[in-house]
Amino acid sequence: MAAAMSMPTTLIATVFVALGLPFSLPAAAHQAQSAPVQLAASSDQNTQGQGMMGNMEAMPGMPYMRRPEMNPVKGRTLFVTKGCVACHSINGIGGHDAAALDAKTMEPMMNPFDFAAKMWRMAPAMIAAQEDELGHQILFTGDELSDIIAFVHDPEEQKKFTKKDLTPAMREMMGEHHHEGMGEEQGHDESEPQNGMMGGSSQ
Repeated sequence: MAAAMSMPTTLIATVFVALGLPFSLPAAAHQAQSAPVQLAASSDQNTQGQGMMGNMEAMPGMPYMRRPEMNPVKGRTLFVTKGCVACHSINGIGGHDAAALDAKTMEPMMNPFDFAAKMWRMAPAMIAAQEDELGHQILFTGDELSDIIAFVHDPEEQKKFTKKDLTPAMREMMGEHHHEGMGEEQGHDESEPQNGMMGGSSQ
């Protein structure tokens, strides 16, 4: 039986003996068969982990959920490139078909999931407006949405938001549909209730 042992099985036997573990040929054969599968699964998990988790920190008490980065600087760019600015304004810059999203109108210490929940409640109206203004529904990844929410609630980053942030395509589109939405604080009434699609305090 020993003579029939393959080189990989011999190596496994050596490892078992070195570790003081009992060794039998059937067990070694099973180990040899299952090892590549286990290694492949481990490799896949590592790959997925880098894609989904990266270097992100796990949530306290939730080892299988990562804490989103929530980067307001990225959110400032996404607010324009995703098309949010077509309907919402910040610093008076943007559309006025929906509520302004100035940070000063947001509840202090707001739970970001409350903001996402309000978006969910307003989804039918938001999607209809997006298809009307942009010709398609805006789709977000979780990270993109967390970055936009961070920007919407960051007064310091919002101070940097100007007409220069608008892309040429967005300027052209808003010039056709929102003539009043291109200037800072133009047509924006601070007394208006902030109860539009995404904005205002959580209800």
